[in-house]
Amino acid sequence: MTERKTIYLCLAHMSETGMEQKYVKEAFDTNWVVPLGPNVNGFEADLEKFVNTNPTNDTNLSKRVVALSSGTAAVHLGLLACGVGRGDEVIVQSFTFCASTHPVTYLGAKPVLVDSERDTWNMDPDLLEEAIKDRIAKTGKKPKAIVPVALYGMPYRADRIMEIAEKYGIPVVEDAAEGFGSRYKGRVLGTFGRFGVLSFNGNKMITTSGGGALICSDAEAKNQIMWYATQARDAYPYYQHSAIGYNYRMSNICAGIGRGQMTIVNDHLKHHKHVQGLYEQLLADVKGVTVHKQPDVRCKMADGREIPVYDSNYWLCTITLDPEVKIKGQDQVYKEVIKTAVGGAAGVIHAVDSAVTDCQPNENVEALRVFMLDKKIEARPVWKPMHKQPVYQGGSKEGRVKSEKLPSGAECFTYDNSVSYVNGVSEALFKVGMCLPVGPYVTDDDVRYIVESIKEAMI
Repeated sequence: MTERKTIYLCLAHMSETGMEQKYVKEAFDTNWVVPLGPNVNGFEADLEKFVNTNPTNDTNLSKRVVALSSGTAAVHLGLLACGVGRGDEVIVQSFTFCASTHPVTYLGAKPVLVDSERDTWNMDPDLLEEAIKDRIAKTGKKPKAIVPVALYGMPYRADRIMEIAEKYGIPVVEDAAEGFGSRYKGRVLGTFGRFGVLSFNGNKMITTSGGGALICSDAEAKNQIMWYATQARDAYPYYQHSAIGYNYRMSNICAGIGRGQMTIVNDHLKHHKHVQGLYEQLLADVKGVTVHKQPDVRCKMADGREIPVYDSNYWLCTITLDPEVKIKGQDQVYKEVIKTAVGGAAGVIHAVDSAVTDCQPNENVEALRVFMLDKKIEARPVWKPMHKQPVYQGGSKEGRVKSEKLPSGAECFTYDNSVSYVNGVSEALFKVGMCLPVGPYVTDDDVRYIVESIKEAMI
């Protein structure tokens, strides 16, 4: 019997026609091995065509795109271009990966972390507005930017968030790093706000090995971002700088991979949605396991057609595990300090002295992760909310905190280096949530094996 290979969450997948190698070879053959060149230009043009196309109506957009070295760099430059600086506050979705929040601190600003709504798991618009009002009342000024996040590809309520942002005159930097190709009311995520962030890390919908991009409102904004991304050099025949810039442009080699990936992006989107549907079908009758799926809401377009309001790319499939569910090995978890990192940081860790924290996945969730690992299935907890991360709790165990109840029933926690508006949703989901493999190499047989393994793990 052939030994089963490990089933990973989402592995990079190259086109069968070898287009990635073709473009990379052209870069070597022409000696364009620098952070500019034909592949960078071509990749940006491909991305612009993709994000500007709206198949639900006849009005296409005219957004521009800058290819960058990472999605984190894109967040950084988007905030910088919105005028974020030292002493400012930026509202960011708390339920996210740290790349959404860390760039706020790069600029000397303070993250204001806003909790999630239950149906999408993304930023709660009502809590967002409550946070804005509270910040204005307490500081005398409004937050400098708003960063909603497409968690695991799920669209946020873009129209409501944009309505609130426009009401208070606050620019939006959409973090669609996990949501490349996801749409809200037919429109690609990342095209609603002033800027939109994309990621092409090795495990995303398409990859450039490492890289990202920033969707810009127009050519002027694109030029500004390109200037900042190339060390902010002024137009003199020598190197003169009137602002602090960064080395954030994508290399022509990586962009060649991206150009090849754009030939199969729609195939990837179709595959992820198919795998999600299979999980929904096979786990429907498994008691205690719930597959998170997009809200079943439709909207009518100008031409009379009805389309889904939410159209997720389902970058990863996420499930929740009821606390009452018993998993094999559950009594053995969190007994020993982990010696190796889990996930994308494997091999790069910071040693810890305790096997537990004050906010962690339930024991049955960790037991299922370990069980799946033994079955050669990569499964991960969902992101730990930023407001529960030690780095945003004053940076140390001694970080000072002030808490108060808000009129809505949510709570506001104020630390030295962050403020959070919490309704309990993201913390509750972190304790019960898990990510399952969906990537292009995940077959229907793999999904059936994964589901059977979950059943086998349950006592």
